[in-house]
Amino acid sequence: MNSLNRFADPVFCITRLIVGLLYACHGGQKILGFPPGGHGVPPGAMGIFAGWIELAGGFMIAFGLLARLAAFIAAGEMAVAYFTVHAKMGFFPIQNHGELAVLLCWFFLFVVLHGAGSWSLDALLFRERSSPLPSAASAA
Repeated sequence: MNSLNRFADPVFCITRLIVGLLYACHGGQKILGFPPGGHGVPPGAMGIFAGWIELAGGFMIAFGLLARLAAFIAAGEMAVAYFTVHAKMGFFPIQNHGELAVLLCWFFLFVVLHGAGSWSLDALLFRERSSPLPSAASAA
């Protein structure tokens, strides 16, 4: 089983990419009307704000750019969506059609705690140097 551990980070990063892009599609439908088949522009400022969180946050999570911050905001948005929209229609997520909101919320909380992974812009841009550059004194 330990031989499968080498695939853990690549699979997580691919999952982050897919979930982030799917989340961005929800925002794209709300804000841009693309991809087609969505709800369109939601009424009120809260719906438009949610659309922008989904669109921008989805791309940030997908590509791993400030992923912890984006995932924290996205998890909060999904929790708000669940309790303001879905929970009114019944107690269980399967009953109130809130499964996606719950699943996304918990996945985003996982990203907050785990980070973006090694296949991300965060890893590329904010990589800590493992060892300092050699100085002239140590080279002699």
